[in-house]
Amino acid sequence: MNNLQQNKITIFKPSAGWTGFDFVGIWQYRDLLYLLVRRDFLAQYKQTILGPAWFVLQPLFLTIVFTLIFGKFAQIPTEGLPPLLFYNSGLIIWSYFSSCFTGNASTFTANAAIYQKVYYPRLINPLANCISALFGFSLQALFFLGYFCLYKFFIPTEEFFTMTWAVLLLPLLIPLVAFLGLGMGLWMSVLTAKYRDFNQITGFLAQALMYATPIIYPLSEIPEQYRFWAYLNPMASVVETFRFALLGKGSFSAPHLIYSGILALCILLSGMYFFKRTEKRVVDYL
Repeated sequence: MNNLQQNKITIFKPSAGWTGFDFVGIWQYRDLLYLLVRRDFLAQYKQTILGPAWFVLQPLFLTIVFTLIFGKFAQIPTEGLPPLLFYNSGLIIWSYFSSCFTGNASTFTANAAIYQKVYYPRLINPLANCISALFGFSLQALFFLGYFCLYKFFIPTEEFFTMTWAVLLLPLLIPLVAFLGLGMGLWMSVLTAKYRDFNQITGFLAQALMYATPIIYPLSEIPEQYRFWAYLNPMASVVETFRFALLGKGSFSAPHLIYSGILALCILLSGMYFFKRTEKRVVDYL
């Protein structure tokens, strides 16, 4: 009788699921996910003097620029709100979307060396990027609350503003933004790996989407007959709802928010499917 002890070997296989979301594989590699989140967060501001302070300084600098150019020179109204609150309420949620989108657009090219040598669920890298971007979002949101309290209790303003019941929707808005940014990033990651021109297109698309989103202007400034086209941008209703929740300004439209959620889910699922179907072939282009 063979008394040799047999060692158990765990074999990780690529998921055959049609969505490409390998729940089991990602759970098995959860330690790697944690390490990648930590790496992305630390590497983002490595060898910088101010470090994570740039999470706050960047939107603050943009707010100053927007105030001078669009507020003072272009005379675009801010619905009676202080420019610091109006612009920041849009920039916070937009920055998170932009990080998920542009950060994941280079998934294959940024991780080419390890993809060619080691197998693990490729979706871990985009997920790590979205999770690490939450740290920046949280820090910006914390400082926004500071600005809010400053104007609410210490600096008098002509226009009344307050938080509304829509803050209860924030736990839904943040995943919605992550799904949209992740889905678009997955699509662009495959295209960028094969056609490097999409590196430039990604930056241009993100900038164009920002100006098409009511961040530097209220949606109420768009003429009624053109507002339908503005709402085709899924981030438009998200930013408006976010601003309505935090400041009581802007607008809340359940149908448009549902449309944004459905579109984000469709983009995410199609992006995961496209990512999964092409991940093996794309490595040849790296």
